[in-house]
Amino acid sequence: MIERHFGIGVLLLLLASPSLAQTVPAVTIAGGDGTETYSLSVQVLLFMTVLSVLPALMLSMTSFTRIIIVLAILRQAMGTPQTPPNQVLVGLALFLTLFVMTPVMQDAYDTAVEPYIAGEVAAGEAIEAVLDPLRNFMLAQSREADLELFVELAGSGDFETPDDIPLTILMPTFLTSELKTAFQIGFLVFIPFLIIDLVVASVLMSMGMMMLSPMLISLPFKIMLFVLVDGWSLLIGTLAASFFGA
Repeated sequence: MIERHFGIGVLLLLLASPSLAQTVPAVTIAGGDGTETYSLSVQVLLFMTVLSVLPALMLSMTSFTRIIIVLAILRQAMGTPQTPPNQVLVGLALFLTLFVMTPVMQDAYDTAVEPYIAGEVAAGEAIEAVLDPLRNFMLAQSREADLELFVELAGSGDFETPDDIPLTILMPTFLTSELKTAFQIGFLVFIPFLIIDLVVASVLMSMGMMMLSPMLISLPFKIMLFVLVDGWSLLIGTLAASFFGA
């Protein structure tokens, strides 16, 4: 079952199949005696190109951006810039992204990957079908104001249906909306820790302890507060709900 959920991630790699490569002519060059055909495989070139671009595209079209930014703001608000380490935050963000995107990936697998493997649809139709769930997800998370901004910047007219919006407009719209939402959530996360810092700093100043760093005193209180309110479960649940409730 887990392997099926990764169908969306490997679909574009599967589409670089011999049937697709046969439709692309090999590299040719005109010599003195005529045109000579070389045996350079276009399929390998497509595979390597997709392999290098796919991670960035997938992270830009999923919930990863919002999650990793909120986790980074949380770490900064707690005053522990190295704890949890980057590897832990990225790993948590990736698995939480997998959890959030599972319905989208399952839909893409059922409507595109499985029919393509069964030979029921062509490669071009499979690509269009696999993009539909991602398009719907990005549209659901995008703000109308951001969409209007990029439509105006692109000089495009009004689109009759959401399916007419090209990815060149939808992707920056989605990323901009995700950044706004992430910083809004991060602001709410930052407030309780900021209040603790202000209280500790005021108490230290009133006691005349000017040379003692407020961060040194406030850090245990912030960690204790975060543990007492079950902060990780609360934050992760809020992040997941922010996608499902859109």
